[in-house]
Amino acid sequence: MTDSHEMPMLHALPSEGALEVTASRLSGLRSDEAEERLHIHGFNRLPMVAPRGWLIRFLSQFHNMLIYVLIASAAVTAFMQHWIDSGVIVAVILGNAIVGFLQEGRAEAAMDAIKDMLAPHAAVLRDGRRTSVDASELVPGDIVLVEAGDRVPADLRLIEARSLRVEEAALTGESVPVDKASDPVASNAALGDRSSMLFSGTLVAAGTGRGVVVATGMATEIGKISGMLQKVETLSTPLVRQMDVFARWLTLFILIVAALLLAYGLVVGHLAFPELFMTIVGLSVAAIPEGLPAVMTITLAVGVQAMARRNAIVRRLPAIETLGSVSVICTDKTGTLTRNEMVVASLVAAGHVYAVDGEGYAPEGAVRWKDADADPRDHAVLTAFARAAGLCNDAVLHSANGAWRVEGDPMEGALMALAGKITGGGADPFTEGWRRVDVIPFDAAHRYMAVLHVDDKGKCHVHVKGAPEAILALCAGQRMPDGSTGPLDVAYWEHMVDMLAAEGQRVLAVAIGEWRPEMRHLTQEALVGSLTLIGLVGLMDPPRPEAIAAVAECHRAGIRVKMITGDHAATARAIAAMIGLQRCDRVLTGADIDRMDDASLALAAIETDIFARTSPAHKLRLVTALQSQGLTVAMTGDGVNDAPALKRADAGIAMGIKGSEAAKEAAELVLADDNFASIAAAVREGRTVYDNIKKVISWTLPTNAGEAATIIIALFAGLALPVTAVQILWINLVTAVTLGLALAFEPSEDGTMQRPPRRRDEPLLTADLLWHIFLVSMLFAALVFGIFFYALDKGHSAELARTMAMNTLVVMEIFHVFFIRNIYGTSLTWRAVRGTKVVWACVISVTVAQFAITYLPFMQRLFGTESVPLMDGLVIVGLGWVFFALVEIEKQMRLALRKRA
Repeated sequence: MTDSHEMPMLHALPSEGALEVTASRLSGLRSDEAEERLHIHGFNRLPMVAPRGWLIRFLSQFHNMLIYVLIASAAVTAFMQHWIDSGVIVAVILGNAIVGFLQEGRAEAAMDAIKDMLAPHAAVLRDGRRTSVDASELVPGDIVLVEAGDRVPADLRLIEARSLRVEEAALTGESVPVDKASDPVASNAALGDRSSMLFSGTLVAAGTGRGVVVATGMATEIGKISGMLQKVETLSTPLVRQMDVFARWLTLFILIVAALLLAYGLVVGHLAFPELFMTIVGLSVAAIPEGLPAVMTITLAVGVQAMARRNAIVRRLPAIETLGSVSVICTDKTGTLTRNEMVVASLVAAGHVYAVDGEGYAPEGAVRWKDADADPRDHAVLTAFARAAGLCNDAVLHSANGAWRVEGDPMEGALMALAGKITGGGADPFTEGWRRVDVIPFDAAHRYMAVLHVDDKGKCHVHVKGAPEAILALCAGQRMPDGSTGPLDVAYWEHMVDMLAAEGQRVLAVAIGEWRPEMRHLTQEALVGSLTLIGLVGLMDPPRPEAIAAVAECHRAGIRVKMITGDHAATARAIAAMIGLQRCDRVLTGADIDRMDDASLALAAIETDIFARTSPAHKLRLVTALQSQGLTVAMTGDGVNDAPALKRADAGIAMGIKGSEAAKEAAELVLADDNFASIAAAVREGRTVYDNIKKVISWTLPTNAGEAATIIIALFAGLALPVTAVQILWINLVTAVTLGLALAFEPSEDGTMQRPPRRRDEPLLTADLLWHIFLVSMLFAALVFGIFFYALDKGHSAELARTMAMNTLVVMEIFHVFFIRNIYGTSLTWRAVRGTKVVWACVISVTVAQFAITYLPFMQRLFGTESVPLMDGLVIVGLGWVFFALVEIEKQMRLALRKRA
């Protein structure tokens, strides 16, 4: 291996160096050597953008219009020597800043966790075997394998390239993919002309290749000219921005109202300025939802983390809002609805059908014919099957702790396991000493893979596997079970393809051909008519049990599930029936879609749930067709060609395991486990996040309006204030940072996945919410004035009456939280009463704070309160129950009327 310090010049390696690299490409670095180089060169990552320091983050919390108003108010009250009022205003300012500071820290932690989960991986050769490592652990000298859809993880000098094309727009600005080859170029070649180099951050558009790492981290070309290329989205969404704008306009409106009230109090009411000014300050703080944007952002951060725990990684936060309104999920079949643990179930030769036993990727199991084990010595065709399965293959099987896993394509892993079953599980005696010379990688355009090998006797053989239609078109004859060759019976093979597909098996055809020694390169043209068909391979990928349950859950939620697969129509129909799709009687194929215009496809897409033999281009048309019918579409994808459909979909969902980097970057969500059940869980979490945001707004705006209403009514009616300005400030201080925040952590309500999807254009401030704001604010005002006059009528002092009114406000806000926790059903259940740990922690904190302000002497002096007698305290709690009963009865009446409508 060329020494690591020489690597930067590898794009112009002399022939000797190239031979050295080529000779070592079969083994790669040793693990201990890679560890040593990692210690020398460091991790393969660009430096992170330095986060803002905690002091800057804290000070930035004071940068908004409300805080400026409050600071000015504190300065004025201090100038007037109202030290207690100034102190409480400062406490409100600090409380809001602390909430925002903690919220931002939580948001950054959530985003950092997602960045870690999205860390790209690379396929490398280590210790003579292919393995997957974190891209940050690549070191100079590593041999990296790339294929279409991969993002190049480091700067690589190519040592092997097959039809390789790379998009280098991120580096060179070149708008079209460029061809790559392993031939050396001049050391002074311009960056865009280095055809033998792959650069970190570029995207493989087509083909396959192998390259030796020559630079990592900041030593790469992209590291020299730019910072981080990819950043996870900042924690902001259209919803948060919309509410932020709403809060600003509401703040401006309330300040205008406050100014008018100040003028009214001075001119009409002839009130003293100091007391009136403090009342107006209390009104402003009571009415303005200063903490609403922060609490909403916390809600989103909590939702991001909840989704990550369910293996759904949010890359773009608007997807959380979108998921709540998804009405159609278009999903892949293999690995998403199924286990992605392909096993060969059947082999079909000319006149013979073999059954294959075994589970997963273990190369253990019997091959049976007529219920008896089939010996390869008596069935020569099995030897041909084993050679084709083992040689026309890029996958590697690994065994760890008794479990077998595949490194590479699951289908190829199943074929490797088949080869092991036929040969007895040990070293393959049928392919020992064979050397690969050339390959035509699988491509959707021709739908087969072909490999050229030289055997231990110097003869050349080509093995091909792929879609039966494509392979049959290349064959002139067929291999008989005894090893002889006969004429190709196309009708028989087409019938057997249909039979296997009807049983839910994925069907591949395998063929063999002799190759002239002087022809060391494969061409598609030369394959036509030169092959002999060995037979068919039927593979099963059983449905995931959790996916079956998730599909049923989606149906109950009013979400249609549509399966889009490249498999045969009969295979797709069989799997769809096992999964439980609603309409399994009709299948549209890619050919059918091609014959339809957009209008016809839009109608057919609504009525069809199974799409077979489709290409990535068909996915894009299907998404557009469904959206044209007013549906909100979630689309899954894993390939580089799926990127347009993922971007077009309302919610693009990429596969985290088998998905290409291109698909992940085009998607809003990434599934860490490629499981459809995680999509259903993400939809549930998306609905829950939206519900919790709605709950936060539905609690904040009515309670703020209720507090403000008591002051406004008192001023216009010329009544004594039932709650003083400093007490209003206290209420906002202890409740806004506790009770409102508790709603961000609410779990899903019962029936969350039994409601139809919400409309995408549904506003947050609905007619129901506006009515609720009016109702709650009027009840707040009525009960606060009621308890105030009740106390005065009993002969209590004005201070005690205000203390009781203040506590009544807080009690109603607590009961309002328990009411809001269930906006779609009854709140009169044990689960609703039991609440959550967060809710009860907040309620207990507020209760302790209220007992302190009510009964501690030094706080009584500060806030003008008096101790509330026990019986009067029970009356206050009773009023809380009355408030709860009234709003709950109103909700049940509204829900009942809606059901009847």
